[in-house]
Amino acid sequence: MPNANLSLQILPMVPQEQVYGVVDKVISLIQQSGLKHIVGPLETSIEGDLTELLDLVKKAQDICVAAGANRIVSVIKIDYSPDGVSIDEKISKYSK
Repeated sequence: MPNANLSLQILPMVPQEQVYGVVDKVISLIQQSGLKHIVGPLETSIEGDLTELLDLVKKAQDICVAAGANRIVSVIKIDYSPDGVSIDEKISKYSK
């Protein structure tokens, strides 16, 4: 079982009309990682090994810089347990 859940909200400082395009590139990175994730309206939650998740955050920052952001604000929440945590244990009772 993965040992962490990480939620990432990334706010690249680019012109307003470019924000969604940059965020789409970050979401694509997360999708291509193969990690379980849920895209929400304000953040994306990802499940995996903590080191791998933190590396993904770094890559997300790099995507923003490559897209022209001279500053990036990231809001990160981490739920970690050596015994493992999962997205499903948190939300399965709310799924249809």
